[in-house]
Parts: sequence; C-alpha cells; structure tokens
Amino acid sequence: MIETIYIARHGFRMNWINTNWKSVTGLARDPPLAVFGETQAQELADYFLNLPEDQRPTAIFSSPYYRCLQTAKPVSIALGVPIYVEHGLSEWYSPVTPNTGLHPRPGSASSLHEYFPEIDADAWTSLWYPPRVGEDVAEVHARARAFLELFIPAVERSLPRTHKRMLLLSHAATTIALARALLDDAALPMRAGCCSLTEVVRKPDAAVLGGWEARKVVDGAHLAQGATRDWGFEDIEIANGQVVTDPGVPGTEGEVDDHVGAQMPLSSNL
Repeated sequence: MIETIYIARHGFRMNWINTNWKSVTGLARDPPLAVFGETQAQELADYFLNLPEDQRPTAIFSSPYYRCLQTAKPVSIALGVPIYVEHGLSEWYSPVTPNTGLHPRPGSASSLHEYFPEIDADAWTSLWYPPRVGEDVAEVHARARAFLELFIPAVERSLPRTHKRMLLLSHAATTIALARALLDDAALPMRAGCCSLTEVVRKPDAAVLGGWEARKVVDGAHLAQGATRDWGFEDIEIANGQVVTDPGVPGTEGEVDDHVGAQMPLSSNL
C-alpha cells in the first residue's frame, strides 16, 4: 500500500527568460527548463538522495510535458528508479476561446522515451487524459479527485513491485488540485513555486481522498533560493472559479478532442 506521496512542481521554465526558445519535441507550448530550472531539479534530486532509504520514493510519475520529465530525470538517476508517464498529471489549460482549435497534448510514453531513456514505457499506461478544450477551476479540481481515486488503487494493483512511496511531478495548478484532493480541503491556501514539494502521509486504513495528512505543503526549503515563481489559482480566477479563455493551437481547429477522462477500459494491463 502507498504510504507517502510526494508532489513536486517542475523547475523554472526557459520561456520565462527567453522568448526564442524552441520545443525539443516539436509540441506547442512545451518549453524546456532554463539552466536555473535544471539546477532546481538537481537540488530536488539531492534532497531525496539525502533522505534515509526508507523515506525515498521508489517510483516517479510525471506529466508528459518536457519540463516535468526534465525535472524528474535527475531524481530518477539519483535514486535508480523509473519514470512512468501519466497524462492525468498534465498541465492545466483554461477553456479554449471558441473556434480557435484545441490545446496541445504531448505524445505517448514510448514516443518520449527517445528523449528520456529513464521512462519505463511498458509497465504503465496513462489512466487519464485532460480535455483539450480546457477546464475551469472547478473542473481541474474534479479531474484531480477522480484521477486519484482511479490512480492510487491502480498503482497498488498493477505495477511489477510494491511501492510505499512515490513522487508525482506536475505543474502548479495540478499540484495544488492534487494536494487539495488528497487532504480533502478544496480551499487549502496554496501557492506552488518551482520545484516546491508537498509531502502527504496516509492515515491508517484511510480512504484515497481525505485519508492523508500533510508533512510539507509547497515547501521550498530544499532549494538554495527557495521556491521561486510561485503561483496560485487566485492569480487567474475572475470570480467563482471562472477564468479567461485562451486560444487553441493554430491548425488544430479540425482535430477531435478524443481520449478524454478515464482510460481504464482502454488499458489492457490494468
């Protein structure tokens, strides 16, 4: 049974300091880490490596976006544990402006293995795909809750070995929604900085949602400069969970928003 979940946001993004960045994978809106972000990722890895062995994560589940996989890589190497790609941990996008197409969706684990050989593309199949039409604030929180109810039992049941501790590598909005779901506190004040870390431990015989207590909440003490570029939903909400719309990716107007939500019936290994 999973006893401890660590949740981390990716490191500092290249596009925050350089407008001429290029997507390594060719995916729109998929910037790599800046050098500072790579340093933060290594600091996160060093933090876990300095923990007693019985407190380190033995599996890493990462959003498929390049910056998250870059952040997961040093941890994977330091601890000698695999990275599993899970689309349920993906970036949050606000609803698309009508008639402007869809938001991007990264490739499969097998396609990303080319860039990150630490990915185990065989032992895990993504359980959840966010809609490419985007989500409002209530919907991303609902996604986190529904995903976790599916995900945690699947990890406990399906992976080749038992894992008591795991790391989830994601994005600011998604890390906040995940932590709030596990702690069953939708109003928990949280501002997630780059490579900030949340740690929750399971209460005895507890349910998936609400059955955890927090030891750390978006903490940056393991980072030399602390948790920089912090973000919270209050930065973007207009009122009552509503946010401004964002345009889709040009050229996607004719694409179909398929494979949305739970994919359990499509996952033959679960």
